[in-house]
Amino acid sequence: MSDSALDAAASSLPISPSRPAAAASRAPADARADSAGKEHVIDAMRGFAALLVAYFHCRQVAWVGMQTFHQSVGHSLSLNALAAYLTFPIAWGSAGVPIFFVISGYCIHRGGALRLASNPAYRLDTANFWVRRFARIYPVLLAALVLTFALDWFSLQLPPVSHKIREIGLQAFLVNLFSLQGVAGKTYGSNGALWTLSLEVQFYAIYPLLFALRRRIGMTSVLAIVAVVNVVSAYVLERHDIQFFTSYWFSWTLGAWIADARARSAPQSRSPVWLYVLAAGFIALGCVAFHFGQYGAFQLWAIGFAFYLYKALDRRNGPQRAPFGTRLLSRLGDFSFSLYLIHLPIFVLLSSLLFRSSLQMSIWPSFGYMLVAVPVAYVFYRLVELPAMKWSASFKPKAAKLQR
Repeated sequence: MSDSALDAAASSLPISPSRPAAAASRAPADARADSAGKEHVIDAMRGFAALLVAYFHCRQVAWVGMQTFHQSVGHSLSLNALAAYLTFPIAWGSAGVPIFFVISGYCIHRGGALRLASNPAYRLDTANFWVRRFARIYPVLLAALVLTFALDWFSLQLPPVSHKIREIGLQAFLVNLFSLQGVAGKTYGSNGALWTLSLEVQFYAIYPLLFALRRRIGMTSVLAIVAVVNVVSAYVLERHDIQFFTSYWFSWTLGAWIADARARSAPQSRSPVWLYVLAAGFIALGCVAFHFGQYGAFQLWAIGFAFYLYKALDRRNGPQRAPFGTRLLSRLGDFSFSLYLIHLPIFVLLSSLLFRSSLQMSIWPSFGYMLVAVPVAYVFYRLVELPAMKWSASFKPKAAKLQR
């Protein structure tokens, strides 16, 4: 749900005028190749997270759920039963959200981290950063809210009305437009996934402060401070169902810490393989903790995916050398933000049209819903998100001419 790593690192490290011209010309090419490889990893993870969250919600809207299904079907070996049981891991589909947060922190801070590694006196252009973030997020958010209103309005004409649809009036619209859901109101209409977008906007609003602290005390100290804030916020706010960025800040800052550490590491350095083991361990712990509460599981999943990301960034393979599944996920990652923003109202409308919002015993409709949502999200990406990305890019500061 954020810019790609390549975009976040928009300009490479400055080239010293004393370097030979040939070396100067090779350096940007090497940096672009390295960034492209990193972007491929990021996009694949983002595509996986978007599918995970979308199908997690799809099962909730379309299907009766594993417990009811098992009570009815038991140990049947029918094709429908086998397909349904194979979707059991999707019960932890909300794990896609911490993936997004870790990736967002990495992508947003990577450009600044590279510049700080080259020039410790570098200062963030706060106004430009906020303008670019506004241009990147708000046109897409506004379009998603309008689309949610239109789809939910049709769904409301088909009683019985889905319990997923909340208020679609002007007040709820404005609460979500100004990213205050979770603090001043609920998510808009059926689009419950918007709860994370308010946190993203709050992360962007506070990022200049985080960046300033990074310059003064270092990223590891910043991460420690944020961890304490995260725990206190969870105790004070989250347990009262108030969702503010401070309760999820640790996951986002983990991604920023990875960007900082990678920017300062040697280009050819490799992290230990056991990071994958730690990643699997924390992800498994998160799945266990999910039984006792989603918030604790979220934190464990964020740590696990941070370990995975740190190690996965070692890869230098471009898209052509990656496995087909990874390439497919990378393509989905291109429009993962659009898929995340609009999938729920699509599912609710399909359920209202086809089944009058009743949950189905068959798992097959949920697969059909996904086959509708993914291409619609791609069209939304082409018509709305891509122009917003270009508008945001138009505010990038002009790169200084290289001296020869």
